[in-house]
Amino acid sequence: MDEEKTDLRMFDIRGQICPSTLLVALREINRHRAALRDGSMALLFITDNRDSTVTIPEAAENMGYRAEVRKVGHHYEVEIGNHP
Repeated sequence: MDEEKTDLRMFDIRGQICPSTLLVALREINRHRAALRDGSMALLFITDNRDSTVTIPEAAENMGYRAEVRKVGHHYEVEIGNHP
């Protein structure tokens, strides 16, 4: 049985605040849009800026992507990918 693997690209944007965090996320979403659309890649943004847990997922969802936010210790993980 072949199981496709998704490449997870991680971006550590801790210490940055909005709108810088959103601009980084939008740049990477646009840079990797083909791989995101076909499901071969997901993006993981690590941030300590709480506003980013709203702005990044909202922008990604408006672009048609899936967005998940998790609190991990003293930071947040925002994962962007294609809908399953």
